[in-house]
Amino acid sequence: MSKATSKVIVKSTPLDLLLPYQRKLADDQTRFKFALQARQTGKDFTSGAEGIRDCYLHERKKEKVNWLIAAPSERQSVESLDKWKEWVEAFKLDVADIQEERTDEKNSESLIKSSTIVFPNGSRVIAVPGKPDTCRGFSANILLTEFAFFEDPDATWRAILPSITNPLRGGLKKCRLVTTPNGIGNKAHELWKKNYQVAGSTWSCHHVDIYEAVAQGLPVDIAELKAALDDPEGWAQEYELNFLDQATVLLPYELITPAENPEATAICDPAYFQNGGAPVFCGIDFGRSKDLTVCWTLEVAGGVFKQTKEVLELAKMSTPDQLDVLRPRLKRATRVALDYTGPGIGLGDLMVADKEGFGRYKPEEHKFGKIELCQFTNKLKLEIFPALRVAFEQKRIGIPVSRVIREDLHSVSRVALAGGGVTYKAPHTKDGHADRCTALALAIRAAGESRNTWGGGKGAIVI
Repeated sequence: MSKATSKVIVKSTPLDLLLPYQRKLADDQTRFKFALQARQTGKDFTSGAEGIRDCYLHERKKEKVNWLIAAPSERQSVESLDKWKEWVEAFKLDVADIQEERTDEKNSESLIKSSTIVFPNGSRVIAVPGKPDTCRGFSANILLTEFAFFEDPDATWRAILPSITNPLRGGLKKCRLVTTPNGIGNKAHELWKKNYQVAGSTWSCHHVDIYEAVAQGLPVDIAELKAALDDPEGWAQEYELNFLDQATVLLPYELITPAENPEATAICDPAYFQNGGAPVFCGIDFGRSKDLTVCWTLEVAGGVFKQTKEVLELAKMSTPDQLDVLRPRLKRATRVALDYTGPGIGLGDLMVADKEGFGRYKPEEHKFGKIELCQFTNKLKLEIFPALRVAFEQKRIGIPVSRVIREDLHSVSRVALAGGGVTYKAPHTKDGHADRCTALALAIRAAGESRNTWGGGKGAIVI
């Protein structure tokens, strides 16, 4: 007779997709939890695992639970929600509805107020931009993703934390903070320092730098990544989780959205540049392979208000071909300010020497052509970015209603360094590297507004 054998059956779960440090974070059910994590180590992916598992468990019991996701920008809140949607599929959850609310319901490009997944028994996952006015009025578990990068983290914190107050609606609610450091002196830095490795702390703190993530299975070549970044300060903050300095968004949504104007256009009839009319000024941020070339055209009305006529984007086009496309715009423009740095030097030289006789604008050398060749020195950047902000503050500019443009303008930060001085930074995203913002700042300069200041001063450094 053969001896009977028994098999050990191991049940699989969607959470098996997580790496060990991610699983540890997702399984931590402490009411107040703070994860300080390196870039691209799965912050939203892990948060979505915990949140959708919670929705799954409540839906199975025909109960209702709400989760509120707040992120620094419209783009980030939507992208975070997309990670949660992946977990909806992994847990095979039915969805009753997906809803979206915008500031202007008639315009799909207007600023998003919220995007919501609704489940059959009434559970909801709601994603909003991390602003005080969009975070109020909810009763839900809350996730603040990239909290250190919020425009006004203190005011947003006061607005959103009361969402977890009432246990009578959906049970005891939880708070989740997940972020990479972004300077000292902000709310994220304050909460981390008060609670990390502090005995008796209310908060459960998780510290996952790039070395820990790789040690636990993240497939990244650290040496290759560090060499490619080639930025010791950036590496220390983004991957080693050091709090270095303090940052402020150059153009908050409160300045951008009032400037959105239905009469401003991102695409223009080519015939516009063949005709005369109001004065036109262009700013060009040059890109050859990785980044876009953006030519931002402003039409000046009454010598003060500047309406956007076109935001031309050229991708992976040779320099001579770019000049061919730009030539009609250069002919119409009164003045053009060009990013004359790196590969932009070649385009600038071609523009100045063009057969149309555009010439160089450099009054100190008695040159009064059209083309100002702008080398991105610290001094120049301290002029153009503050002047751009002043134009928005004084409501002297109209821009198209466009999510991509809005997010690009919102991506630039003014950073006060701990040792003194200032720097301006913007991340690389799938939509560019603040190419549109830089082009608009150059167009403002071309139109004669680069002497106003915002946050500049002695010792400022701009990167």
